[in-house]
Amino acid sequence: MQTSVLGKLCLAAGVVFASACGTANGAILNYQAFLDGPSEAPPNASPGTGFATFSIDTVLHTMTMQVSFSGLIGNVTAAHIHGATAVPGTGTAGVMTTTPTFAGFPSGVTSGNYNNTLDLTLASSWNPSFVTANGGTTAGAESAFLAALASGKAYLNIHTSFVPGGEIRGFLQVPAPSALGLAGFGLLVGARRRR
Repeated sequence: MQTSVLGKLCLAAGVVFASACGTANGAILNYQAFLDGPSEAPPNASPGTGFATFSIDTVLHTMTMQVSFSGLIGNVTAAHIHGATAVPGTGTAGVMTTTPTFAGFPSGVTSGNYNNTLDLTLASSWNPSFVTANGGTTAGAESAFLAALASGKAYLNIHTSFVPGGEIRGFLQVPAPSALGLAGFGLLVGARRRR
């Protein structure tokens, strides 16, 4: 029975590890952002918070976004991704994605959820000035966008009536490996050494 349980754990760890390796070398890039007022520029005392995940398929040229936020003082007026800042994790930059806001993003509220997929080959997914500044094509915009993400120079900003320049924001970053994934990888390596 122990062998069976260990075998199942190793199989699960292998799937987690293969998935993580596929993400690093494959077509899917994952990012996340934790949003709050102190992370804004300039910082503010908003009690609002948010969390977002982004999954970018570099073969299909899509970006799936899931955003949740709550506790804002003002009502939402816009939300989009800015970049590239001069220094990773700090500073301000122009809007890269859809202007004035993501289509269907909750507006006029202090909390909400958003789930949408952008087709990065469409001009409507980008700020026209960002496309112009990056070769005049959506391919150029996508390339510059991916470079900003990879270098930690892109942030999600939620603008409100309380702080028109942005009440909460967070820089997009690669998620840390999960403890389960690392533990599973350790079990997989340990099981292989025992053979």
